[in-house]
Amino acid sequence: MASHRKSRPTGTRVAGIRTPVLATAALTSVALLSQTATASPSDDDRPSLEEVEKKVDDLYRQAGSATEKYNAAKEKTSKQRKQVDTLLDDVAQRTQKLNEAREELGSFASAQYRTGAAVPETATFLLADSPQDYFDQNQLMSRLTGRQKNAVDDYVTQQSETMAKRREATKSLETLTESQNDLKTAKSTVQEKLATARELLSTLTAEEKARLAAIEKKKQEEADRKAAELAKRQAEERERQEREQAARQEAAQQESGAGSGSTGSGSSGGTGSSGSATPGPSTPDSSYGTKAEKALAFARAQIGKPYVWGATGPGSYDCSGLTQAAWKAAGVTLPRTTYDQVETGTTVPLSQAQPGDLVFFYDDVTHVGLYIGDGMMIHAPKPGAYVREESVYYDGESSVHSVVRPA
Repeated sequence: MASHRKSRPTGTRVAGIRTPVLATAALTSVALLSQTATASPSDDDRPSLEEVEKKVDDLYRQAGSATEKYNAAKEKTSKQRKQVDTLLDDVAQRTQKLNEAREELGSFASAQYRTGAAVPETATFLLADSPQDYFDQNQLMSRLTGRQKNAVDDYVTQQSETMAKRREATKSLETLTESQNDLKTAKSTVQEKLATARELLSTLTAEEKARLAAIEKKKQEEADRKAAELAKRQAEERERQEREQAARQEAAQQESGAGSGSTGSGSSGGTGSSGSATPGPSTPDSSYGTKAEKALAFARAQIGKPYVWGATGPGSYDCSGLTQAAWKAAGVTLPRTTYDQVETGTTVPLSQAQPGDLVFFYDDVTHVGLYIGDGMMIHAPKPGAYVREESVYYDGESSVHSVVRPA
């Protein structure tokens, strides 16, 4: 499958323009309000640069995890709120029907009273805690007319259904309240982690920020080196698959020629040369390629937009919000969170990743990017950063969790 992206110079893309890595790191540090502390402990017991960097990275990871929990709670709350609204509307309608049935029975009670009955049986029925219990102990039903009996049956049905729906609505309201509490907790956790990270970064001096930028540059160079290695392995894997497929086709043609005899060998050879290759298990078909191109085109158009936790566009995104929006542009509906997106589609090895595939990160699956080929992806990294093109090894080789082909 041909590459879906043009050859690119070394560096990091920000707002659609490739800039030197050091400049990008400096921009990121400004956006974050700072960028991490000294290489060795100082006299006043300040943490080292490495310690601050690790702490900040951990805080962003934790904020990312809390963001996905927030996204899940928000989606759940939204669905439950719709269900509760529907149930409450249903209860209101059933209550109206119950009142109408009660009014009709009331007219029968009034008629009984006018005939001189001491305590109208229909009135006793209406005042009973359980109308059915009243029937079990009374012969009222045997003395009612057909119309009256129908009215009683309707009342009993409406009362039973209304009570059931009220219980269901009450339970749904309790569940909704729990989900709203989960949403508040997740939101508070995200804000707390980000505030702590900003506080740490704000303690850095200009010299420390410059040193951190140099560290970030070195890490990115290593990530780009590993991406190049991955691109080489993927090219070798494609060549191997192509050789195997060519060998299978040749064997099939020879078998077909032997079976049809000498007069049919020319014809079968022509058929073999014009036939299309059957996609292998790790090779997406042309339909997937077309959809992937649309998803990637959308993602590239978002480069330079800010990461905002919980955002789904169009002005900003978090990681799963970006991948969801990109594949939606290709006509494919993905779930909202990384936890659900990783379960959608077919899992493939990283060595066989194709443009458009989703790359997930960390053991808790709290980050995702859109693979573009050659060991690179487009993703919304973290607060203070922007949607950008970056190596899948941006946070180390061990951070890659899995690759999923979503369509």
